[in-house]
Amino acid sequence: MSPAAGSPNYNSRDGVAVDMLVLHYTGMKSCQDALDRLCDPKAEVSAHYLIDEDGTAYQLVDEAERAWHAGVASWRGQDNINSRSIGIELVNPGHEFGYRPFTPAQYDVLIPLCRDIVARHAIPARNVVGHSDVAPARKTDPGELFDWQRLARESVGLWPDWLADPCDAAKAPDLLGEIGYDVSDEAAAITAFQRHFAPHRLDGVADAETRRALAALHTLI
Repeated sequence: MSPAAGSPNYNSRDGVAVDMLVLHYTGMKSCQDALDRLCDPKAEVSAHYLIDEDGTAYQLVDEAERAWHAGVASWRGQDNINSRSIGIELVNPGHEFGYRPFTPAQYDVLIPLCRDIVARHAIPARNVVGHSDVAPARKTDPGELFDWQRLARESVGLWPDWLADPCDAAKAPDLLGEIGYDVSDEAAAITAFQRHFAPHRLDGVADAETRRALAALHTLI
């Protein structure tokens, strides 16, 4: 890890055990912009780790503390996401400033970091998620260009094998809810699922391929 000023934006987990890993993109124009914001007490946001596009990694908050990265969010019926998660930010301009693929150097650092975190905290594969998974109506990161399949091959998170038959369209909301999504906004939940597991479309419409991925993933949880 490279030295960096620690972020003051954290508080106690109050005894809540870590059982989630949440991945983000910064959505800012540069790494320095992201560092400045994540370390600004007025911003009231932070993450445990930040990984630049050249692979430089910074630890901003100790894992024992509660970083402020998820905001209003929920997963598997729980809404205290910051208390129970580790947050990692990947430098990327995001959809607002020119979204682009994440770099090989980022994955080279991210994957072993994630494997270490998952092992130390015994985080279930189903709880390795993106910001958009836990806040589908608000967030789009890390987005459809993030290689979740590669992480799953490295034993970080899940990836469906796509061999299942598509579930019935009427059952899609129930399956999404059982996987962990907040389905109060059904289209947003479907779009978030698509960004993560079925990025051939991002329109909130559960077509056959989306429902095939959904059925296959459901068998893994």
